[in-house]
Amino acid sequence: MEISALGYISIGSSQLDQWSHMATKLLGMQQVDRGGKTRAFRMDDRKQRLIVDAGNDAGLTVMGWEVPTAAELDRLAARLESHAVEVTRGSRALADERHVRELIQFADPAGNRLEAFCQPALATEPFRPGRPISGFRTGALGMGHVVLNVEDVEPLLPFYRDVLGFHVSDFGLKPYGLYFFHLNGRHHSFAMVGSGRKALHHFMVELGSLDDVGQGYDLAQLDDGRVAYTLGRHTNDHMTSFYVNTPSGFFVEYGWGARVIDPDTWQPHETFNGPSLWGHERLYMPDEQRKRLRDMRIDAAARGVRAPDPIVPPLNCAWLDAVVARE
Repeated sequence: MEISALGYISIGSSQLDQWSHMATKLLGMQQVDRGGKTRAFRMDDRKQRLIVDAGNDAGLTVMGWEVPTAAELDRLAARLESHAVEVTRGSRALADERHVRELIQFADPAGNRLEAFCQPALATEPFRPGRPISGFRTGALGMGHVVLNVEDVEPLLPFYRDVLGFHVSDFGLKPYGLYFFHLNGRHHSFAMVGSGRKALHHFMVELGSLDDVGQGYDLAQLDDGRVAYTLGRHTNDHMTSFYVNTPSGFFVEYGWGARVIDPDTWQPHETFNGPSLWGHERLYMPDEQRKRLRDMRIDAAARGVRAPDPIVPPLNCAWLDAVVARE
């Protein structure tokens, strides 16, 4: 499998100041000075993870997927072309803009734009979070995860599973198709929900401490209408998180304590307990839809459905390692 992790995402939004404030003061990312109509944000020792471009208001414009080597990038390009997927080699200028050695560009059958790249550049300066946090859980697990609203899951499933080589973690079939895919030890780096829409649902970043999330939750509640999902815990990846509304109309999930799976032994399976064990009240939903999801949580509680307490490995974060070494 060539693709190893989610490396970066690019957002189209004219709301640059609002994005900068949210990304730094709430999420704790570090803004990188790009100037003009682009903002870039760091989460770790990479030069950038999140890119916001004011050239349009398209929402998600690119998902950037990492492969380990140039040879594997070539193999991925060849396999895509063998399945009649049009592949474009990224220019040197684009590779420099993305801070990678090489990249290719292509699209899924629904028209979502993807890039695959190898050998990302590392920053020479340590990561400096926009607010005091312990750091983001990235490293081999990648930036986090992306969840797409799609019109229909079925036409996209062969592309992501069979062509790109994403592995199904679990799935639900009612009331609509919902598939989660892993590439590494993160339970899912990508998911898609057949909601009948075509848009980004959310991207997720994972923090190194539950207190990072709790303090972020307090900060988010100071901003009227910022919280979209209340604090809660998911049934499949066991993440404790909340969701915020973004300037672009989708959500960001801000979480801690997700399970780390063994990709070599993991078995895909259908899930029936709903998306959350507790919490995650969808504040943006009509009452009837909120009640349906609440009833699923109450039913899970009545049946004693539980997730194990998280075993959280140390952060794999270069800037934090350097601080610990100095101390």
